[in-house]
Amino acid sequence: MDVFVTGAGGYIGGAVALRLLRAGYRVTGLVRGRDKADALTRLGIVPVLGDLDDAGLLTREARRAEAVVNAASSDHRGAVAALLSGLSGSGKLLLHTSGSSIVADEACGEFSDQVYDEGSLPAPLPDKAPRVAIDRLVLDAATSGVRGVVVCNAMIYGRSPGLHAESVQIPALIVQARRSGVVRHVGRGLNVWSTVHIDDVAELYRLAFDKAPAGTFLFAENGEASLASITAAIAEGLRLGAPQPWPIEDAVREWGYQRAVYSLGANSRVRSRRARELLGWAPRHRSVIDWIRQDLAAAGA
Repeated sequence: MDVFVTGAGGYIGGAVALRLLRAGYRVTGLVRGRDKADALTRLGIVPVLGDLDDAGLLTREARRAEAVVNAASSDHRGAVAALLSGLSGSGKLLLHTSGSSIVADEACGEFSDQVYDEGSLPAPLPDKAPRVAIDRLVLDAATSGVRGVVVCNAMIYGRSPGLHAESVQIPALIVQARRSGVVRHVGRGLNVWSTVHIDDVAELYRLAFDKAPAGTFLFAENGEASLASITAAIAEGLRLGAPQPWPIEDAVREWGYQRAVYSLGANSRVRSRRARELLGWAPRHRSVIDWIRQDLAAAGA
């Protein structure tokens, strides 16, 4: 099968592309820049130079491929529309990447006991409504002859085997700590995120190729941790003092509004029952805290 992967040079897309390649798929990957294209070629992935704003290119590549993975952006509606246009009426797969901030709150570091699974999604906050609308566009694509599936990832950790090794949330905390000498979390850091390792994410995408029916929404998680416990592990690994609370206004100045409020200050607690029961997904990695300690130790932090 010939698979077109957007974001093949990125963190998620690179890991998924290589997992599919090892499973015997022929993978074509969308990247920006000749240097990344050459690097993909060395990995065995056929590069396509372009970006998500080139609707014509996306439509052509989707039409040519036998399946498409959109891992470049969860929020680019135009790109999704272009991919769906190329797949329309074909019965082919569009496997779209979302993120579990769609169920995040505005807790600013406080705890919530609210936990969601695929059958109990809340109405999204206004800032996340556009992402949820894109997810729904993919899930409803069966009416136009597309097997639309959404994988909604929790906080991803681990080193990707692709061109871009680092995730988003934990590295942002580490960068701030190294620069300032103080590890910080939003507010009291009592907010909790579900977590998942990048290797387990890539395996879930592979299973979705074979087993996920049209209209399937899947959470990807295996464990959870508070931001206070995550930052404590970072402080230990970097040999810094105890993590300090940070007012949301200061966190926004450091990380920007979306990342400070929804990625690092919110609760996002989900359960991936459908992935386990429907696809037989059996993730191997469970402790983000152990991984942080091991990774920082390996890096000589």
